[in-house]
Amino acid sequence: MEIMLFKDQSLKGYTLIEGFPGIGLVGPMAGSYLIEKLKMDYIGYLRSEMFPPIAAVHNGVPMFPARIYKNEEYKLVLFIAEFTIPAAAIRSISGELLAFARKYGINRLVSVGGMPASKPTEDIFMVSNDPSALKKVAKLGINPIDEGVVAGVSAELLVNSQALKLPVMDILVEVDPSITNPKYAELAITGLNKLLDIDIDLSELDKEAKEVEEKIKEMMKKVKDSHEHYSGGEETGPSMYA
Repeated sequence: MEIMLFKDQSLKGYTLIEGFPGIGLVGPMAGSYLIEKLKMDYIGYLRSEMFPPIAAVHNGVPMFPARIYKNEEYKLVLFIAEFTIPAAAIRSISGELLAFARKYGINRLVSVGGMPASKPTEDIFMVSNDPSALKKVAKLGINPIDEGVVAGVSAELLVNSQALKLPVMDILVEVDPSITNPKYAELAITGLNKLLDIDIDLSELDKEAKEVEEKIKEMMKKVKDSHEHYSGGEETGPSMYA
């Protein structure tokens, strides 16, 4: 697992946002909207032998399917992927993100994702290793989770950041696992606006999130077909739609 930057970056004091695919595609839908609205700069990518052998093509340009973006105004660095992170790669990628945060003086890590619910509400939730952050968001209308389970990259970041004394927050919204809905991304960005004290315009999210949803679903299908071709049908890891 390697994190590659096109050139060295000054990221001291930045917030790192992790928007990898999960239930409801909340992370990549929200992340793609941030890239568009904040005109974030494409600064690097992630590569690993555990990743599927694919290239994402956007506006005719081939790109790495796991990429890194930066916004100087709000001091944000965003990690996003257009394929489900293979289960075997979760610990490696989490370790690399924490090493990256330590190397570049990242101030905090924020994961964005969904949690399954039979009847999703419009509530926004958060899990964090930082008690002061939990107190802050409770006053902003974000609900701290007292009991539950977090999985995937965000879970590894939460538990392994303790020794680094690095604040990690996981913004979660309730989703119906059987569908994707731009509303989920809207709620997640509303949570980010409150948590990070930023102001991302949500007026165009519904249209753009639907476009992102279709692109990611198509990419996910191509990843699955590609992997089955190269591995004889062996799965890379749990599907986000399971």
